[in-house]
Amino acid sequence: IFTSTSGETAAQAKEVIDSMLYDRFQGDTDAYFTQTMEEQANLINAMMGVAIGVLVAIAAISLLVGGIGIMNIMLVSVTERTREIGIRKALGARTRDVLIQFLTESAILSACGGIAGVILGTGVVALGGAVLGLKTVIKPSVILIAVTFSAVVGIFFGLYPALKAAKADPIDALRYE
Repeated sequence: IFTSTSGETAAQAKEVIDSMLYDRFQGDTDAYFTQTMEEQANLINAMMGVAIGVLVAIAAISLLVGGIGIMNIMLVSVTERTREIGIRKALGARTRDVLIQFLTESAILSACGGIAGVILGTGVVALGGAVLGLKTVIKPSVILIAVTFSAVVGIFFGLYPALKAAKADPIDALRYE
């Protein structure tokens, strides 16, 4: 390890070191390897970029799968409650009322899943910190954003089932068995 103290740049120091090592190993460049801290930092940043990209892809796939699960649950709920929807609409419930009911149910369902994930994640982080002897930092703002995002995903994927319920014809719904 070489440290420059004469004011030269890392690139200049590397050139000097490369020259000295080239002479020492008689031109055999496979016998040594030089790298500046800047080059190491760039390499680590590139690896972190790939790791973050992989994590984002996994998170996106997880959200898609979770959203499809919420949509399926809500479609089953709409199908099972067709008669209830018909009665509500026959008694004067507007399309908007039914839509809001099912979107609220979808948001609550996914927010509960988000809360469960936050509890599990917080527990794993706290346990890992305790085992490794590290101080853990859990920010309430991040938790709030995560649960809110979870509810938004639920609303997005619950929109189709809610629209299907809201547009149901009350006469057909009352006849449904």
